[in-house]
Amino acid sequence: MGWADWMIVNQSLEEELELEKNVRDVQNCTDEDALKSLCVSLVRTNWHQQKMLRQAVGHIGELDAINTAQG
Repeated sequence: MGWADWMIVNQSLEEELELEKNVRDVQNCTDEDALKSLCVSLVRTNWHQQKMLRQAVGHIGELDAINTAQG
């Protein structure tokens, strides 16, 4: 396994189909207020996930550096 292989997202067929179902639900939605609410929620969630991912990858990098120095 390469050094960044753990970052590759592998999804099962079931996960792929569930995602596609959710995408189609959004595409078929005609309720403007519901779509605005969904977008606001997604923007907030995306921001928090990006922040957490940056912190997690930074922490993993620190641990990797420590492990390399000891090793």
